Amino acid sequence: MAGGGSGSALLRTRQGLGLALRPTRPLVLADRVANRRRRLGEATCITEMTVMMSCWKQNNFNEEACSEEIRAFYTCADKAEAERKAKAKASADGVTQTGFLTPKQATKLLQRYPNKTHVT
Repeated sequence: MAGGGSGSALLRTRQGLGLALRPTRPLVLADRVANRRRRLGEATCITEMTVMMSCWKQNNFNEEACSEEIRAFYTCADKAEAERKAKAKASADGVTQTGFLTPKQATKLLQRYPNKTHVT
């Protein structure tokens, strides 16, 4: 392999087959993370909404003929809203079901244990 001197500052890939990028800054964690929102989950109640709208179309938008489909959609929407509120409350309490820290929690931990940029 080319450039394989012991003093080489290049990083090797995991397999050691090629050269990776040379770091422009020290490879240490920052004392904070970006406060980005996590991606929203998948849309809920799509099936129930589709069935309800299909029923409306078949019955000339007569709500009385589609009362069962409407009730199923509202039940699903209420359940999804309750789950969303429970997740929001749990993450505000510092407990996440996914096992990930929120950006605010990660920043708090990183600031509590900052990196030592130099050793004396």
